[in-house]
Amino acid sequence: MNRLEWLNALVDYGVIGFLILLSVIAVAVGIERWLFYRKFKMDSISDKRDLEIKLSSHLHILASISGNAPYLGLLGTVLGVMLTFYSMGLDSSMDTGKIMVGLALALKATAVGLLVALISVTLYNFLLRRAKVINLKWEMLHG
Repeated sequence: MNRLEWLNALVDYGVIGFLILLSVIAVAVGIERWLFYRKFKMDSISDKRDLEIKLSSHLHILASISGNAPYLGLLGTVLGVMLTFYSMGLDSSMDTGKIMVGLALALKATAVGLLVALISVTLYNFLLRRAKVINLKWEMLHG
C-alpha cells in the first residue's frame, strides 16, 4: 500500500469510523436517558435543583455530538478532496472518471456527518421535551 492509499484509508476509516462511534454514543445516551425518564419516580426527589440535575444529565453529550458531527464530516470531505487533488498532481494523465470518483467518495464524509448530526439533534430534542414535561409535572405535584 503506497502513501496515498494509506492516507485515503485513514480519511475513510478514521473520520467516518469516528463519526460512526459518535453515532453509537449518541444512540446509547438516548436509550439510557429514555429508560431513565420512563422509570423516573417524581416523589423520590424533593429538591428542584436536584431534579433538574438528574433530568439534564448526559444531554450535553448529545448537544456536543450534534453540533460537531457536521464539521467532522466536512473535515473528512476537505481531506478527501485534498488527496484527490494531490493524486491528480502526481498523475498528470489522470482521467476525469478517477477524479469524479475521488471527489464523490470525499463527499461521503459530509453525508455521514450530517446523518450523525440529524440523529443526535432528534434524540436531544425528544429527550429535552421529556425532561421538561417531567419537570412541569413535578412542579404541579410539589406546587
